[in-house]
Amino acid sequence: MFKHILIPTDGSPLADKAVDRGLHFAAEIHAQVTLLTVTQPFHVASSWPLVGADEYAQYAEQHGRELLAPGIEIARTFGVPCEAIAIEHEQPYAAIIDVATSQDCDLVAMASHGRRGISAVVLGSETQKVLTHSRIPVLVLR
Repeated sequence: MFKHILIPTDGSPLADKAVDRGLHFAAEIHAQVTLLTVTQPFHVASSWPLVGADEYAQYAEQHGRELLAPGIEIARTFGVPCEAIAIEHEQPYAAIIDVATSQDCDLVAMASHGRRGISAVVLGSETQKVLTHSRIPVLVLR
């Protein structure tokens, strides 16, 4: 069965549920977990026009730690070996696939972000992009 599961999160309530479910699953099958959060690089984060790159980097690092902390605690409670990674990348789906590959994960477990209507067609979702491009199996948690 699966030995190493990557669980990405963006801190949304749906992603938090997926982290919890993914960690429960990892505990049941005795797998190790890598938790991942991806932030946009400074040059892409256009909503930060009044801060410098250093200030943005500090914010991104702190924000990443805050997003991953609850999952680390749940993993500790379940006795699941867990590593947490916060990285910057322009394309979150590509970062998820890259980290899953580099960490030798054999499963990606992630939330389904349910876009509906035209936004689903135009924008898609990170989950859909991972499903489309990943060679590693993906477990979508609703």
